[in-house]
Formats: sequence, structure tokens, C-alpha cells
Amino acid sequence: MEDFFYAGGILGPMERLSGFLDPAPLTVSGRPIGEGYAGAPVWNDDVIRPLGRPVSTEPAMAVLYGSTAPRGCVMKPSAADPRLLKHAGPALVFDSYAEMKQRIDDPDLDVTPDTVLVMRGTGPQGGPDMPEWGMLPIPRKLLGQGVRDMLRISDARMSGTSYGACVLHVSPEAHVGRPLALVRTGDAIAVDVSARRIDMLVDEAELEARRAAWQAPETRFGRGYGWMFSRHIGQADEGCDFDFLETGFGPSPGEPAIL
Repeated sequence: MEDFFYAGGILGPMERLSGFLDPAPLTVSGRPIGEGYAGAPVWNDDVIRPLGRPVSTEPAMAVLYGSTAPRGCVMKPSAADPRLLKHAGPALVFDSYAEMKQRIDDPDLDVTPDTVLVMRGTGPQGGPDMPEWGMLPIPRKLLGQGVRDMLRISDARMSGTSYGACVLHVSPEAHVGRPLALVRTGDAIAVDVSARRIDMLVDEAELEARRAAWQAPETRFGRGYGWMFSRHIGQADEGCDFDFLETGFGPSPGEPAIL
């Protein structure tokens, strides 16, 4: 933010985007917004880029679909190492955030730069509440080798998706059964951002056997808010909203009259 301030602040990108902005709306000053950014200088073109020299030509966000995420997941291509935008590698699965934290820096961890880290059980119900755990760290043994990015997949979220090849919001989440719940360490997972695909390369007969053997996690809440949450919260692609707040259930009674 300090670099951004000294490069020109918010008026800099507004000036550079002026061809796309409506200059007429009034601000709190009572003057049109266009007067505020007209002619605003930019002092550092590496921080506030010209339109013809973007950081990345990829869209800011990409939604991927496939056998790993039938209802979608989210990735920020511009934050990823380009080599990982089309990548396939063996999965290394963590069944919880606690397990990931316990194992990730083990010097004997069976991991290479091509490994696809998978963390599950961290979605809307599994977390619960879909915590900001999606920014999985690079294993320490790989950091020592100079690795600074690798493919990481989870049903969690993170703030801004600002760091590395992190695939987030996998839907449906593992806690409700599949398909992320069916991934095993060693399975090949392939991501092709240009094709908007994310697939686990496992034979369908094998997946069917895993579905039959899968057991739902034990119920954690017997009453109260947690009980209500676990029964009514939607998946990531549904906005993680309560189903009883959706439209279509009848008219609202409106606000009560105040006498």
C-alpha cells in the first residue's frame, strides 16, 4: 500500500481507466468524480501499470470445473507460476488443517515440486464455516530447494487469492461426500486453466468403489446454532447462505407497524 500511495494513489488507476469510467456522478464534494482524477499523475509504471502493459493477460479469476469439482472452484491465474496453469501431478492429501500444519514441514514428507497438495474438510460444513485456510504453505523441504509455488487445492477459502497457484472453494466440499473426499494420496490430478478444467485421473470403477466405501463424518452438533448451521448452510457455489433465506418460500411479512 505504501508503494501504491507513492506511485499515485487511487487517482492514478482511475485516470488510466478514465475511458471506462463515467465522470459525471457527484462526489461528497458536490463536484463530478471525473474532475478529481482528470490528469492525475502516475509516478511508477511498475506499480500502477499502463493499460498496454498488464501484469498478466489472464483474467483476474478463473472458475474451473471437472471431476474434482463438479460444481466449480476458484483460482487466480495471475498469482500462479505460469508453469502451473497446465499441470498434472500426484496428490498429497491432508484431511484437516490440523493434519496439514502437523505434517507440512516434516523433512521426510514425500513431496516434490510437481506434487499437488490437497487439503479437505475445510469447507462450509467441514471447517465448519469455510475458514481462510486455503493458502497452504510450501513445504519447508521444498523452500530449501528454492521452490516458491506449487499447485494447492482445498475446499477452504482465503483472502484475496493473492499468493500462488491456490485452487479454492472446491464444490461440493469433501465433508458432504464427494468428489474431493474420494481423492487419495498418489492419485494424479490435472489442472488446465485455459480449458477451465480440474480433474482427478482415476478410473471410474475405482471411484465408484470409493464412493461405496465412504462414510460420513460423525455429527458434531446435537443442538443450537451449530445444529441449525450444519443442516441449512449451502455450498460455496451457492454462496454459503442458509437455504431458508433463499427466495421462493413465500411472501415476507414485512416490518411490523410501530404504533
